[in-house]
Amino acid sequence: MEISVNFKSDLFHPHLPDEAQVNPGVHGAELAWWLGKELAARDVVTSYPESEDWGWFIEYIIDDNVYSVCCGNVENRRNEWHIYLDPHAKSLFGRNKAKMEHANVLISTLKELLNETKEITNIEWNGVGA
Repeated sequence: MEISVNFKSDLFHPHLPDEAQVNPGVHGAELAWWLGKELAARDVVTSYPESEDWGWFIEYIIDDNVYSVCCGNVENRRNEWHIYLDPHAKSLFGRNKAKMEHANVLISTLKELLNETKEITNIEWNGVGA
């Protein structure tokens, strides 16, 4: 995780009960779907959301660089959210990861999107390029 953002919002409350989530207390499907839709509307195309035991992610691919835009709720919080960018390795053993500069369009668009959405508050960026 080289760049991440935390924020507050009531936009992404889960539609389904906790028993239907990836894991109890682990939310983020609604955030991942919203991100994919809103980024696509700004010409930043990602994959459809996929789940992991820790939350959700969408993939962003540019040239031969692949990034996971990982998202979910902050542990034990229903209106605090976390997004981080995970660059994929291009070779075995995790070497030669995609460089963050290839994701500049994604990062700047994500910053604009979060800042322009009035229901999102307390935005805090961390890491390289924050």
